[in-house]
Amino acid sequence: MSYYDSLPADLRQWLASAALPWSAHSALRLWQRALRAARGDARAARAALDRAEARLVARDAAQVWGPSHPAASVAQPRE
Repeated sequence: MSYYDSLPADLRQWLASAALPWSAHSALRLWQRALRAARGDARAARAALDRAEARLVARDAAQVWGPSHPAASVAQPRE
């Protein structure tokens, strides 16, 4: 839990409403990559995390329930 507590506040806020059970370690790795790509723009980094999560949810839904399931298409990111 202390590792989670040491995460950046923006990332902890994103994780609090994430659809998937991200580990603190993998979320931090993705966050750092997204933040670098966004040149330090936290809002853009959160949007990148939203897109990554939407892709994973769509992939999992297609595998579990089939490609015709509504969640099998990539959803719009959270705002």
